[in-house]
Amino acid sequence: MTELRRAVRAGDPVVGTWISIGHPAVAEMSAELGFDFVVIDTEHSSMSISTVENLVRAVDAASGETKSVVRLPDDDPTRIKRILDTAVSGVIVPMVETAEQARGVVEATRYPPDGRRGVAGSRASTYGLELADYFERANDELLVMVQIESAKSVGHAGSIAAVDGIDALFVGPADLSASLGRFGETDSLDSEISAVLDAAGESDTAVGTIALDPEDVERWVETGFDFQVVGIDLDYLIDGARRAKRRYEDATR
Repeated sequence: MTELRRAVRAGDPVVGTWISIGHPAVAEMSAELGFDFVVIDTEHSSMSISTVENLVRAVDAASGETKSVVRLPDDDPTRIKRILDTAVSGVIVPMVETAEQARGVVEATRYPPDGRRGVAGSRASTYGLELADYFERANDELLVMVQIESAKSVGHAGSIAAVDGIDALFVGPADLSASLGRFGETDSLDSEISAVLDAAGESDTAVGTIALDPEDVERWVETGFDFQVVGIDLDYLIDGARRAKRRYEDATR
């Protein structure tokens, strides 16, 4: 079991950052900052498989132990298979609403006899040079997280968390608030988040989330989340540029 998967499953306070800019420099820089993991987003970005693979290479080339996790666009087994072949350390699958769907996700990430992932030489197996060794260890190494993003998934959080092979739940506050008719009102999610944390606690499954605002970091820690993604590359860029522009404008008034 990899250190990242072990730490997440143990509920250790691991910290990640979110990458939606498909340039290797962003991924490499993020890894050099010492995050435990980076999430490469392919649900809401234009990244191709080859772009993802280059970002994973950049993370691997950086000093330190940062790992790559990819947020997929959906739970399609073919998409999952192709992403895993890039040698990522884990996946986050969005909009998982039932235990049956979660079991399908686990099966797609596992080689037979535990699942139905296809076998082939790829970057993950050093292009086939270490295929036998990779086949033996991959099922135990991959971190599998699913997102809780709707009222339905909140209601089924306990059964989803209890699925063997689901390492963690990941609450998506933006989509969850939207599905409840309260888009952007993350302050109104206390009861739903408490329900997810309580349900996951019954199977001792870790729960993480993303801080969409820096002030959310402390709030989510106090709420009881086990781990966090503490920001998004686009937001870092926008916030820094705004501050610099505003400072100049203030100085020249």
